[in-house]
Amino acid sequence: MPTVLFIYGFRFFFYSNENDEPIHIHVEKGDGNGKIWLEPAISIAYMHGFSSKEINLIVEIVEKEIVTLRNKWNEFFSK
Repeated sequence: MPTVLFIYGFRFFFYSNENDEPIHIHVEKGDGNGKIWLEPAISIAYMHGFSSKEINLIVEIVEKEIVTLRNKWNEFFSK
């Protein structure tokens, strides 16, 4: 489970066995967890245990860090 980014208490990561899915990122903080697709466009797969304010912040972070998140995925899975 490589951690790609840790910001504002949110841990953004992916599972090392998920390279058969489109590029995405998982996020967790406390009891909250979620998954966001990065391609073909940023979209929420699911969010559990986050407030709407936290979800908005998570999406803002992903939008800002999209290049880093994609690059880390591609580096790890050698794409």
